[in-house]
Amino acid sequence: EVQLAESGGDSVQVGGSLRLACTASGLRFEGRTMGWFRQSPHKEREGVACIMWSGGTPYYADSVKGRFTISRDNAENTVSLQMNSLKPEDTAMYYCGADMRWRALCSLVALDYNNWGQGTQVTVSS
Repeated sequence: EVQLAESGGDSVQVGGSLRLACTASGLRFEGRTMGWFRQSPHKEREGVACIMWSGGTPYYADSVKGRFTISRDNAENTVSLQMNSLKPEDTAMYYCGADMRWRALCSLVALDYNNWGQGTQVTVSS
């Protein structure tokens, strides 16, 4: 059974930083492109960042480019999201996902992902 477990969400002030982590089990992590997505109430799930199975070529949504950094450790089956200069509009539930395709290029399209964690809440207040 595939399991993804996110952690690190919290409430922070504008301009603060958080580091989210996702630990994966039950899948061949080294061949799966991983992504971080977020969702606010009444909104679609939005792709934030993704990183290819090899660790190369991360891709970011324009709204987080220059502020967020995605990384992965294939030895530990983890993917992380370092979030700096947080803004109120970053407030959301954050999910990590595993792309359903083997050794896929990066994608920020939620339909490309078939495994999801339970999410971790990030709240940024001014």
